[in-house]
Amino acid sequence: MSVLSAIGPRSPAEAKTYAAALLDLLGTQNPLQVLRETADLLHEDLRRIPRPYLDTPEAPGKWSARMVIAHLADIELVGAYHLRLVLAHDRPPLTPLDQDAWADRLHYDKADLQASIDRFTVLRKANLAIVQDASPADLMRVGLHAERGEESLDQMRRLAAGHDLAHLRQLARLRILTTGQ
Repeated sequence: MSVLSAIGPRSPAEAKTYAAALLDLLGTQNPLQVLRETADLLHEDLRRIPRPYLDTPEAPGKWSARMVIAHLADIELVGAYHLRLVLAHDRPPLTPLDQDAWADRLHYDKADLQASIDRFTVLRKANLAIVQDASPADLMRVGLHAERGEESLDQMRRLAAGHDLAHLRQLARLRILTTGQ
């Protein structure tokens, strides 16, 4: 199983490994550019996956395109809250989420795909308005993530960009699986 695979709560060591994998995906890319482009790329990928396959996972235990988009919308919501906490409070606690529990209990498999992509797009636009105007001092502000420890706003946006890239890759695999291209 990949270090990027969905699992429940992580130990601090697993969380650091996961964060390092996301940052490796980002590499030297500009995180703001990745964050700006993701909504359009998601729309493009969804147009290229035939409707009958939107609920087809790439393998047993993996998520379908519908579930990935619902997850991204919820992660953007949680990220919006964390972003605002870090900017408005000194060293606030940042609660992680159990993405498998959210997927199960919030019924990602039945999520309205258009509503999920719309929610992601609106939240991303609002979050970008804040992070792209952040001052160098703002980017150094930190929250205390329960799994990963101290995390700056700059680190948060880099992780978000890496997370986007991980799921864009997942959608590309789904597209190739279902269309051969």
